[in-house]
Amino acid sequence: ENEDSAQKTEPADQLVDSLDSSTSQSGSQIGSHLSAGTTEDSKEEAHTLEDQEVAELEEKLPDKIHSLKKEAGVWVTNYHVPQGVGDIVMIQSDHTGAVDILSAELETADLLGEQRKAQPPPLAAPTMWTTEKMKEFKAKMGKEKNGRMVVKRGEVVTVRVPTHPDGKCICWEFATDDYDIGFGVYFDWTTVTNTAITVQVSESSDEEDEEEDEEIEGLSPAGDVERGSKSYLRNRYGEIMPVYRRNSHREVQAGSHEYPGEGIYLLKFDNSYSLLRNKTLFFHVYYMS
Repeated sequence: ENEDSAQKTEPADQLVDSLDSSTSQSGSQIGSHLSAGTTEDSKEEAHTLEDQEVAELEEKLPDKIHSLKKEAGVWVTNYHVPQGVGDIVMIQSDHTGAVDILSAELETADLLGEQRKAQPPPLAAPTMWTTEKMKEFKAKMGKEKNGRMVVKRGEVVTVRVPTHPDGKCICWEFATDDYDIGFGVYFDWTTVTNTAITVQVSESSDEEDEEEDEEIEGLSPAGDVERGSKSYLRNRYGEIMPVYRRNSHREVQAGSHEYPGEGIYLLKFDNSYSLLRNKTLFFHVYYMS
């Protein structure tokens, strides 16, 4: 039996040796022709001959070629690029032979679904106006319990005003002593559990946004408050009016905005650009039905 098996395997080994020798001979012949300065036609014939021999070798000895590729560490995975919604992507591993089937439609929905949900609807611009009754307004707010505060140098004060179930519009008025201040309005699309107005103080816009919600990714407003900040707020926030430096020391700055839905208004008084001066702020926030 061993002799019979040896005789059976001998022709296959001879075939491999003959194919290898013929391939090497043809390769040497092609190299000699090219080195001798053959024409373009002879080069194309040589390449064609080599390709034909390689194809014959792959047809006759597929297992041998596969093992050679495996030893050389060559792994090629063919895949179909999805062309539209509903395409199926099939990826087969050359190592294990396992086939993974992916739906382009489902993959796209999984990757973009959360992002689409996080994008808030656009917000309308506010209505803005000014008045020249500075003394009257400051005198009135000075008597109110929370109508006057000091925004220190380098600080940002955020007045958080939740939407009220009886209201349809938010209104604000503010003025400062001697110097201007940055002011902007944003909207937080969140569920309102308490209608109380709160004040938050931070040393910068970055620190303030991190304290509000560390789990939500994104960037805080950045830029020069004199030219207007560029809004890079996180996905749940909407910009109503970017932070600009206002001449609140010359005129009372006032404005209003109709409720876009349930949420919290963020009135930002930005003094982060000032390294030397504190700002005395008089402000009044209320809603209208």
